[in-house]
Amino acid sequence: MSATVLDRGPVLLVGADGQLGTELRKALAVRDVVPLMSSLHGRLPDGGSARACDLSAPGALATLVAELRPAVVLNAAAYTAVDRAESEPALARRINADAVGELGAAARAVGAVVVHYSTDYVFAGDGNRPYREDDAPGPVSVYGRTKLEGEQALAASGAEAVTFRLAWVYAAHSTNFLRTMLRIGAERGHLRVVADQIGAPTPAHWIAETSLRALEAGVRGLYHLAPQGETSWHAYAEAIFAGAVSRGLLPRAPVVEAIASTEYPTPAARPAWSVLDSGKLARDAGLRLGHWRKGLDEVLDQLATAS
Repeated sequence: MSATVLDRGPVLLVGADGQLGTELRKALAVRDVVPLMSSLHGRLPDGGSARACDLSAPGALATLVAELRPAVVLNAAAYTAVDRAESEPALARRINADAVGELGAAARAVGAVVVHYSTDYVFAGDGNRPYREDDAPGPVSVYGRTKLEGEQALAASGAEAVTFRLAWVYAAHSTNFLRTMLRIGAERGHLRVVADQIGAPTPAHWIAETSLRALEAGVRGLYHLAPQGETSWHAYAEAIFAGAVSRGLLPRAPVVEAIASTEYPTPAARPAWSVLDSGKLARDAGLRLGHWRKGLDEVLDQLATAS
């Protein structure tokens, strides 16, 4: 097998303790990986060690890149507290935008390739067809604006890079909608879930595996990475409960009442339409994710096996 960019030297994994970072560590198990996390105690959830880096400190990440001289930097870290970002815009911008621009400049200086992960929140959410990479962004929240600024800062840095926009990410671990539904569903017999926001739930392990394959295939630039199909948060919740009951993860499914977003107000506005068109990645690299329901089955199977 011919060598790829992942074989040229160390891989610096930023955000190794997060939801996507955990899956990237699994996918990179046989590689020379330097895990990096923002927590100063430097211990990963599974007990492994990691380098600590305060992404809110100017120049901190760039200093590590210059020291370690990686061949690839995977940036799976971000300020993701969407609602809190409305009251902490400077911190969100520091982590989601400024640090990404500094990372790009540092990576360019050492010849490293950057893989960066962005979000559907760069769009306004008022579309009626899946968003393509060339559609005009229009973020409606601080989180969305700062993530868009991060995309732009990386592109302006001149680094060799690929950015993947993601939506509705979840896994069998960490904090996410699926795990929240399973916890609340075990406690309550009735739930109210928003039914007028549409997207495609994306397993973190699919993102990790596919983005690394795309990197090795040589894709660079901006790409959408999302499953096939679409659903609402309400229908997603019902699918979670049906799958959980069939696998013995829950004794019974709660009643899930469909509500409008206006009935569940939040500090930050959410895109009503978060469906991403991943056709460009399929055309350029022959990579296409399966249907979102297949991904849900896989993650529920992981949970059932572990229980």
